[in-house]
Amino acid sequence: MDIQRAVGVKAGVPVETLAALAAYADDPRLTAREKAALEFSERVTREDREVTDLCFAGLRAHFSEAEIVELAFVIGYQTFASKFAKAFRLPAQGFSARPV
Repeated sequence: MDIQRAVGVKAGVPVETLAALAAYADDPRLTAREKAALEFSERVTREDREVTDLCFAGLRAHFSEAEIVELAFVIGYQTFASKFAKAFRLPAQGFSARPV
């Protein structure tokens, strides 16, 4: 998540928010739109979660169909990039400092 974290900080996302993404559902700093996108991301990437009709309804309340397609593409691309880096043991490039 090296480059994603660096891009997030550059885009103005507070480091504290990025660090707390694991608990996004209960984070009052995030908007309903952001939470819908994060839930979709989680459901797409985790094997133990399904993308439900309720999840899509939440997305459609905040995103157009074209935006949902773009979101799915970005999630898929980032998942691919992560797996590619893992396969070839590519280290983080130092774009961001990780909290200890």
